[in-house]
Amino acid sequence: MKKIISILKKKSIPLDEFINIALYDKDIGFYMKKNPFGKKGHFITSPIISNLFAEMITIWCISFWYYLGKPKKILFVELGPGDGSLCKNILDISKKFNEFYNCLEINLLEISSKLQSIQKKKIKNKKVKWINKLEEINSGPIIFFGNEFFDALPIKQFYKKKKSLYEKYITLSKDKKKLELEYKKAQKKLIKNIKSYNLLVSGDVVEYPASAIKYLSSIAKKINKYDGGLLTFDYGYTKNKNKNTLQAVKNHMFINPFEQPGNSDITSHVNFSLFIEILNKNKLEVNKVVTQNEFLQKMGIRQRADILSSKMTFKKKISLFYQLKKMLSYKEMGQLFKVLFAQKKGKKFSLGF
Repeated sequence: MKKIISILKKKSIPLDEFINIALYDKDIGFYMKKNPFGKKGHFITSPIISNLFAEMITIWCISFWYYLGKPKKILFVELGPGDGSLCKNILDISKKFNEFYNCLEINLLEISSKLQSIQKKKIKNKKVKWINKLEEINSGPIIFFGNEFFDALPIKQFYKKKKSLYEKYITLSKDKKKLELEYKKAQKKLIKNIKSYNLLVSGDVVEYPASAIKYLSSIAKKINKYDGGLLTFDYGYTKNKNKNTLQAVKNHMFINPFEQPGNSDITSHVNFSLFIEILNKNKLEVNKVVTQNEFLQKMGIRQRADILSSKMTFKKKISLFYQLKKMLSYKEMGQLFKVLFAQKKGKKFSLGF
């Protein structure tokens, strides 16, 4: 908080710049200084909940590899690999499919040195390489994979008043101790971009994911050049709705996003209809977006759980089906989390959708 206050003493900053500092600053960033994942952390993700999630993703990747004609090399790029659980499990599971495993290479896009060190302790495999930016990728085909990656990227927010747009900034209170909101008239270039994506629907708040748009454009360029696709899981919505989705989590509890910057995870909901529009503009096709429940069920997660449970003790069965409920229940992750798959135009791979 001291660092943010010292910055704000000089000038107010846009919301996305504030989020970027709170999450990714090398000194105070939430993701840069500790492990936020798991029961002892601040939140839990599907790859940590159950190995079944990694099994479904691995089977999906193998099927896509077959669809691409079993290329001699397939590059799996995980965007924000968390604590490394998914990558480790994909490697372990892939070893059972020799032909695929021999063709598999993995890049982990991770900008946090703290999380990189956690991942490197867990993953000991020469097939894995850590990268800091997508520009380092120069071969394919590529499977880009993200689980709760895009929701953690900074967003801009605008307030609509009559026919004018005002961008949300963070500033200091008069006593220089608290953070406050300030609205400044939006720049013409930003207004033009927002209008180009038809974001000015009903409601008085407009969220503009500038960072996500850059990532999606870069990913699309790589897929168009080297072939492959993007498979991403995130919580969000599929119908445009202008409202404030910014939230923060600390110790598995929701808190005010401006209360403890650097000590809480700040996220926003993904606008999947906007993502489809961006990907289409970048010459990729998205057939449809499904819920996490639909995707995992179509991949056969329940049948796999039944097979595994037949050899388990009662206690382990209870644990397994609790994990399944967490990932599939509409009251938990099943409905809120959506799954999007984008591929080159003309391709028709649709497993899980």
